[in-house]
Amino acid sequence: MHGADPRLVLGLHRSRHHRGLLTAALDLGVTALDTAAPYLGFRSHAVLAGTAADLLPEFTLSTKVGFFPSAGGAEHSLDPVRLRRAVERAAQELGREPDTVLLHNPERSLASLSPADGHAALGNACTALADTARDGLCGAWGVASWDTRPLGPVQVTGLPSPDVLMVRAGFLVGIDLLDVTTVLRAAWQAGEVWGMSPFGGGHAKVWEGFDPRPFLRSPRDGWSRVQAAFRTAFHLPRAAAVAVGTDDRAHLAQLVHALGAEVDTAAVSQYVRALQGLRQR
Repeated sequence: MHGADPRLVLGLHRSRHHRGLLTAALDLGVTALDTAAPYLGFRSHAVLAGTAADLLPEFTLSTKVGFFPSAGGAEHSLDPVRLRRAVERAAQELGREPDTVLLHNPERSLASLSPADGHAALGNACTALADTARDGLCGAWGVASWDTRPLGPVQVTGLPSPDVLMVRAGFLVGIDLLDVTTVLRAAWQAGEVWGMSPFGGGHAKVWEGFDPRPFLRSPRDGWSRVQAAFRTAFHLPRAAAVAVGTDDRAHLAQLVHALGAEVDTAAVSQYVRALQGLRQR
């Protein structure tokens, strides 16, 4: 067994939820697992409990609520009553309380609301999740946002501060999104920031034309482009953990190994400033 490293979170967005993947993760020291109520056709929680109930206590487990089954497939809601019931259902289906519950993509509902109405709706949703943590239905709560830009106009100042803010991370995140996330995390006083989707949903050809290894302090130490992209994602934006989805044990092992690489933070800062400069032209 390798030493457990909570910085790499195994995400189950596109995963087949096979038990072998979870045992492989534990063998590699990956002990953080992230899922969501709608994953695997709203069956993720039940499948995890059915195939790996004995393994789940070995993981710190995060899940997300905010999407609900509907005739069209799924609908989004910030209704505090529905959110609380979703957290209760998650604990029942998993057979344990999640360590963290995240409000899933609140921007889906906020996009159609005025800033004032959005502020009220987001505030009620965050209060509902904070209450579930207070009541012991989960260990902590937070917000997972694919696009943080709609959150800016609602003025999160004064709303409950999330324990975790989960956002997109890596080289494929645009400078507008990076800048908004930086402002949002400060205004909201989030406890921790987690990154997600460091490879942009599997755009492998990107790394054939772009080499991120110069952003490591030891680019000649045999790191692959994918390893360099993953390790640098912890600084785009600065994050305590990054969730990555894979069903490939070898790929997961490469990413675990990449945690040992040292990022040239000065080069990353220069890269961000260059993007900001291009935007201003």
